[in-house]
Amino acid sequence: MTAPVRFAVSGALGRMGQAVVSVLEARSDAGVFACFDRPGADDPRLVDRASALAAAQVVVDFSTPQASMELAQVCAARGDIALVIGSTGFDAAQVAVIDQAARSIPIVRAGNFSLGVNMLLGLVEQAARALAASDYDIEVFEAHHRRKVDAPSGTAIMLAQAAAEGRGVALETVARAARDGITGARPTGEIGYSVMRGGGIIGEHAVVFAADDEILTLSHSARDRSLFARGAVEAGLWAVRQPPGAYDMQDVLGLRGRL
Repeated sequence: MTAPVRFAVSGALGRMGQAVVSVLEARSDAGVFACFDRPGADDPRLVDRASALAAAQVVVDFSTPQASMELAQVCAARGDIALVIGSTGFDAAQVAVIDQAARSIPIVRAGNFSLGVNMLLGLVEQAARALAASDYDIEVFEAHHRRKVDAPSGTAIMLAQAAAEGRGVALETVARAARDGITGARPTGEIGYSVMRGGGIIGEHAVVFAADDEILTLSHSARDRSLFARGAVEAGLWAVRQPPGAYDMQDVLGLRGRL
């Protein structure tokens, strides 16, 4: 019988960390071999980071951009461990550091680990390619719980990026993150974000294509946080079999170029 893949969970005291632990405890092909969190966290289930990495084949990390970046560097220095990153809110410099680390180890970084969301990305790109910017305005709507600290969400950015790729433009040249006051008429080709934070909303995303005479809405609703945890575990099981590289869930699910 094949031994279970050894997982370490970073950010283990957080909501997503706890969800990942629960998913792993229910599986026979993978197991929780170590849990760690921020330095100074007090919980008998935790070990220090070095001990956790020594015990694991793959680390799943839902923490903060800074902590994820530092973890990627430490894992890359070891060279013998795969890393799954579910943190969001990275800046360009942090992404560059993670991509550099991915030259030494396999790293799966995704703003969303849901199969449905990753299918949605392909549909959004197709719709944006087919519907002319001169006729259809694109707006990305997202809603999350009051504790989420970054906006727009990583998934919203992924959806906007898919729309921009469908239209063959660079997202940074057409994105509109917020509106307030006298904003003027909407520019042709703009891709906007609308954001809500409140209550315990797990994750709601919709991409609206609005023309003068019709509105097309492509959407996804997350009902349980465990769906993201299951996706992250599947990503880890996939990553341990891969060569070094920077991957995302489109790669894990075999959807790259198929939608």
